[in-house]
Amino acid sequence: MNLRRRLGRIAAVLAAVTLVALVPAPAQADGYVPISGSGSTWSQNALDQWRKNVANNYGMTVNYSGTGSSAGRNDFINQTVDFAVSEIPFQGQPEDGSPPEKPTTGYAYMPIVAGGTSLMYNLKIGGKRVTNLRLSGEVIAKIFSGQIAKWNDPAIQADNPALAMPDTSITPVYRSDGSGTSAQFTLWMSKQFGDIWTLGMRSQFPQVTPAFKGQNGSLGVAGYVSQNYGEGAITYVEYSYAMKSGFPVVKMLNSAGYYVEPTYQSVAVALMSAAINPDLTQNLDGVYNSGDARSYPMSSYSYMIVPTQTNKVFTPEKGKTLSRFATYMLCEGQQQAAALGYSPLPMNLVQAGSDVLQKIPGTEGGVDFANCNNPTFKPGDSPANNQLALTAPTPPECDRKGATQCVEGTGGAQEETPSTGSGGVSAGGDGAAAAAAGGGAGAVADPTTGAAAGVAATGTAAEPVYDANGNLVSAAAGGTSAAVSAPFSLAENGWGTPQFIMLAAGLLVVAAILIPPVIGRRARNDGRSR
Repeated sequence: MNLRRRLGRIAAVLAAVTLVALVPAPAQADGYVPISGSGSTWSQNALDQWRKNVANNYGMTVNYSGTGSSAGRNDFINQTVDFAVSEIPFQGQPEDGSPPEKPTTGYAYMPIVAGGTSLMYNLKIGGKRVTNLRLSGEVIAKIFSGQIAKWNDPAIQADNPALAMPDTSITPVYRSDGSGTSAQFTLWMSKQFGDIWTLGMRSQFPQVTPAFKGQNGSLGVAGYVSQNYGEGAITYVEYSYAMKSGFPVVKMLNSAGYYVEPTYQSVAVALMSAAINPDLTQNLDGVYNSGDARSYPMSSYSYMIVPTQTNKVFTPEKGKTLSRFATYMLCEGQQQAAALGYSPLPMNLVQAGSDVLQKIPGTEGGVDFANCNNPTFKPGDSPANNQLALTAPTPPECDRKGATQCVEGTGGAQEETPSTGSGGVSAGGDGAAAAAAGGGAGAVADPTTGAAAGVAATGTAAEPVYDANGNLVSAAAGGTSAAVSAPFSLAENGWGTPQFIMLAAGLLVVAAILIPPVIGRRARNDGRSR
């Protein structure tokens, strides 16, 4: 009996070993130590997805706190984080009178993601939600400077002939925290309509009138607008938040006379007119005034602020992790930008980012452009080209300034708006194709992200789209418009040592189960024979 007990214990141990062996091992971290950053909420939806991807793929830990661009820059100066993310550079003269923002060790700005600052709103006419609102830049500036307070203001009505605008008060919702989004938005107003918005660029948006409501962070402003009590409200926020919230965004009048939504393609077109300063910060004057009918005027990109020297928290070991994470963001990570509500970085900005990568202590090196798999360029392309800009659709004629207005929805609200005025028409075949390719009206929303799936227009290749878990939703049509990698799963290497160990453990378990009864019978037989 003692022998049988011992053999039983052996069998149990072997079974446990087998179960452990059957549990898949996590991806190897390959020596990547954890890193931490803080800053922009404008970029956070993209950063959170990329952090999840590299954790799953490479066992890499990247911590990030979306505290706002101003806080992120201060954290970097105080050396409490390894990197920061901001829409604007360090400020030599902060508008709140605080000391100049001056890091004590070396740093560089690296572009990481582009997008459009959208105007998300909550408006109803006769109990029906409006999803096709159009506004000129002048009207937007007057709303956020407190000069237009009712939705039926004649200037708003002139932009929207198909809508009988309601006598509803406007509630402008602004960022109450220090925000790069506020800075970008107020910079645009001050540059384009300085006689209306006279307060200059401001990270801290003021409460202009008692009707203005301040909320903390991008989630805060988007959350306010999306509530029932938010009817009549409008806010400035990155396009991805409107898509995730299921709410529409304003079609904004551009210099070519078309009302355009901030899709990934309209942003890509607009940024072809951006100028890059020597320190890689952006000059957006050309973007604001682009004459291309497809461009969205409030397009921009955000920066990751990275160390170029070690400091009290940043080491070469962290530099290895940071450079690998940044390479992923510049290349494969950009494949998800459109589905997340952003626009992939073009080649010239990836090249600029690659130069920065090589300055990080402990870096793994620059970008391998032959294997980058960024959807805006193919191997051998010129930086002057952008695959997304080349295939961006022209807006439908009903979105040209005039007596007609397209009825299709925008952003995260794709339903049509019933015409309550005159001139409401469907975009038709051309408009539907353009909307599907650009993620606008008529596109099918992915249920996980709220992002529009990339349905190709006739003769136009849609970009690959991934869901929030990094799974491919749809590949590039035709298979030629962009290189598509499969960065979200790690292939098995076939039969190796782990598999042979599992097989051996399994055989030992079988043996442990079968052998004890045989030995026991023999022992009993031997006892009888004696």
